[in-house]
Amino acid sequence: QVQLVESGGGLVQPGGSLRLSCVASRKIASFQAMGWYRQAPGKQREMVASVKVTGTTNYADSAKGRFTISRDNAKNTVYLQMNSLKPEDTAVYYCNAKEATDYWGQGTQVTVSS
Repeated sequence: QVQLVESGGGLVQPGGSLRLSCVASRKIASFQAMGWYRQAPGKQREMVASVKVTGTTNYADSAKGRFTISRDNAKNTVYLQMNSLKPEDTAVYYCNAKEATDYWGQGTQVTVSS
């Protein structure tokens, strides 16, 4: 069983920044991809950013130019640097590890509000 533990969420003003971290209980290099998803109240969960084992990254249009996903294989950690945050970024953010099965963390709340 794989455990993913997110941290770094919180309350931030519009225009601010946060960095989310996801620590995996297994070597992240063993997964096909790692990613960040989010789910706002009343909405479906959506992909925010992902990084394949090859290093190829993919971003939702809403995240391009503002968010950066990165990985530190030595620490089994994936990060999501979020800049220029907007109120519409408010959601629970989930870490995902993808192989034959999808693994999910418990989520971390991000609230962007003045």
